[in-house]
Amino acid sequence: MSRGDGLLNHDLLAGDRGPQDHCGVFGVWAPGEEVAKLTYFGLYALQHRGQESAGIAVSDGDRVLVYKDMGLVSQVFDENSLEMLTGHIAVGHCRYSTTGASTWENAQPTLAGVGEQSIALAHNGNIINSAQLRHLVAGTRQAGEGELQRGNTTDTALVTALLADRPEDPLEQRALRVLPQVRGAFCFVFMDEHTLYAARDPQGIRPLVLGRLDRGWVVASETAALDIVGASTVREVEPGELIAIDRLGLRSTRFADARPKGCVFEYVYLARPDTRIGGRGIYSARVEMGRILARQHPVEADMVMPTPDSGIPSAIGYAGESGIPYGSGLVKNAYVGRTFISPSQTLRQLGIRLKLNPLREVIAGKRLVVVDDSIVRGNTQRALVRMLREAGAAQVHVRISSPPVRWPCFYGIDFATRAELIATGLDTEDVRASIGADTLGYLDQEGMVAATGQSPEVLCTACFTGEYPIELPDPGDLGKTVLEQKGVTAAPVPVARAASLSIPQA
Repeated sequence: MSRGDGLLNHDLLAGDRGPQDHCGVFGVWAPGEEVAKLTYFGLYALQHRGQESAGIAVSDGDRVLVYKDMGLVSQVFDENSLEMLTGHIAVGHCRYSTTGASTWENAQPTLAGVGEQSIALAHNGNIINSAQLRHLVAGTRQAGEGELQRGNTTDTALVTALLADRPEDPLEQRALRVLPQVRGAFCFVFMDEHTLYAARDPQGIRPLVLGRLDRGWVVASETAALDIVGASTVREVEPGELIAIDRLGLRSTRFADARPKGCVFEYVYLARPDTRIGGRGIYSARVEMGRILARQHPVEADMVMPTPDSGIPSAIGYAGESGIPYGSGLVKNAYVGRTFISPSQTLRQLGIRLKLNPLREVIAGKRLVVVDDSIVRGNTQRALVRMLREAGAAQVHVRISSPPVRWPCFYGIDFATRAELIATGLDTEDVRASIGADTLGYLDQEGMVAATGQSPEVLCTACFTGEYPIELPDPGDLGKTVLEQKGVTAAPVPVARAASLSIPQA
């Protein structure tokens, strides 16, 4: 899939993108606080959820100002840009694209405005009825205005346009009209000049939490973002709930009945280890996955080692349960995460060594158990096994703390297509032979779910089972570029990169 602007993710350098989440969202209502800086640090804590672009919108009660650009949060913002973003409400976003290319035009928050009202919106998830929403937008005055006119080709821009339609109605009323028409995974954090809003899809597929500051409120994709800004966790935003926060306080409205189907892959890989979802600590869940994995797939070995960093908690669990010593056999280059420089062909051939390098004195002569969270295409594991053997490993036993990924996700994780997934059509022995391991063991679905502490009925496991909790539209109406192929956009209007976009209130 196109990454846009020649940007590269470190997993691409390794030749096998791991599962990527859609985005991180953050919102704050806090009079008297430096809300832009709070949002910056909240996004910093959510950087793992999206590394392509970042943006912050603020309101001072008179106007909404948006600042966004391509790159990491720390690359987009500095002291000067944050000082410019003054107000008492802010919405922030860090993006990984699953609908619409990775371009500046598609960076968020999106902005729309009619008359004296403005809307800035940030979205985590993936909407599956974008084609239907596109037709709805075509019948509104927003079809040729705002983000759509500026060349935005995301599902987020469609929702923003629908929320901006019929401005004579209060935004809260418009949201209650629009949200029931949106299908798929969505966590929306949005604002006008005076109010902060948050909404979560009826299945609650992606996480969204509510926190309390001494002088305000915070909503964020993960509890780790609340921690970093000193907010106490109040509760999760409920599936099918719309929250509004303004000078009158917090109010909650339900726009749909809750039908919980939280993404199990948040527990396996996506969420930060120091986050809690559904009352369960992610780190503890991953350690337990490793313990169960050790019971299901024991092996005689000299050392258990993780694939940094995602495999660390499960490797600790595997080592503790098996009694095999835990060790670090790989050194990770912490600064590979994002680069604007395309590697030469020679460096591409080095593949995984751009981010991981073996500790030969630790590995040589050892029988290794290598623990990772998942296998997607298999290229990374194949290169890793080869690298460990070249470093002198006597045996390499691969253990995966989730079942085989056999189905794509349409709810906000950018897996490979089904044809590219290595587990499609292959059994475990075939995959083992393909990656060159001595043995291969996957955690089964029952063990994975048990480790989350959640009931199987409230988890989405579609990427493992192919059982999608929200009915999918025709294949022609799905995909990252569907809105670019069938868009309602007018001719793009040039806007300066890293520009501050504002709509002043009359």
